[in-house]
Amino acid sequence: MKRYFEYEHLVTLADTNLVGNVYFANHLSWQGACRECFLATEAPGVVRRLADDLALVTVSCSCDYFSELYALDMVSVRMSLQSIDANRITMDFAYWRRADGRPAQLVARGRQTVACMKREGGRLLPTAVPDELRRALDRYADSASARHVGVMKAVG
Repeated sequence: MKRYFEYEHLVTLADTNLVGNVYFANHLSWQGACRECFLATEAPGVVRRLADDLALVTVSCSCDYFSELYALDMVSVRMSLQSIDANRITMDFAYWRRADGRPAQLVARGRQTVACMKREGGRLLPTAVPDELRRALDRYADSASARHVGVMKAVG
């Protein structure tokens, strides 16, 4: 079973469209929020480097939708490491509707690949995944353990 980093989001009316369900692009925005909360709590040195020489460039992202979400639904976005290949990191995301404080229904699955790049002379050049980030991500790779680590609660 994969371990995961968890970001919780309360769906607001601003997340919905005229029909009343969550606009599909918001799922991708929540992937970014989950990833950024992960960096802030698990790899703060990497966050500091983003203001200096490091860039995490999104190469691809996707989301498959299984069920609608609506205003005031609580959604848990769970990120796990799918792979690290050279300077690229691929993360899997599972979106769970929560009920009674527990995951109740898988509503979507996503994937995102980012490339680690270094700013140098006005150019972006491939660079190795920083050690701090690799160590942090390794905690969320495949594991025989069903243990859940790194849970973060965030509403908004």
